[in-house]
Amino acid sequence: MQDTITTFSTTIGKKAALAVSGLVLFGFTVGHMLGNLQVFLGPEAFNAYAESIKSKPPLLWGVRTLLIVSVLVHIAIAYDLYSRSSSARAVGYRLKRNVVTSYAAATMKYSGPILLGYIVFHLAHFTAPGLTLGDVPFTHSDPYANFVSSFRVPWVAGVYILANLFLGMHLYHGSWSLFQSLGLSHPRYNPLRQRLAVGLALTVATGNVIMPLSVLAGIIG
Repeated sequence: MQDTITTFSTTIGKKAALAVSGLVLFGFTVGHMLGNLQVFLGPEAFNAYAESIKSKPPLLWGVRTLLIVSVLVHIAIAYDLYSRSSSARAVGYRLKRNVVTSYAAATMKYSGPILLGYIVFHLAHFTAPGLTLGDVPFTHSDPYANFVSSFRVPWVAGVYILANLFLGMHLYHGSWSLFQSLGLSHPRYNPLRQRLAVGLALTVATGNVIMPLSVLAGIIG
């Protein structure tokens, strides 16, 4: 137990915990996207999917508890690592060149708080208390109507689209650094690792963005 605590207190241990919590959140993000894509199947299929989740309270709250813990761990460790990095460099760079660090990595300190705000907004919008952001009053009994009515409002769709662009950048850097944080990086396989990171980030961002765009275009509705 003492060895575990000691390992966790090190920078390497914290990065590993950050990677594991990020992996849990990444897995949920993919599953959440796949579930929401059922909106293309129509109201009956989408509402049945939503009801199937609500009908299993132990599973639902088990997943929610895991996600809450993962989010809190992810935020706490990310803040701690950023604080350590900032305090270790008392004097800023005279000329900073992001040669190795990607744009996504350089903006992680911004995309993280933006995504946290987005998560809070998303939960308030569709879960609790549920916000009426379109012409149809919000109701927990018709998720499809809530979905379509909300995304017919351009600014609401815009918030989700912009947030998912930041999510894509966050996932790209997170996927890229995951294996490195877990000690599984190797120069021979790094190009493949980068392609996988790009592919995963693009898949999730595209899948999430295409839904509000489809409502605005009249494809869903």
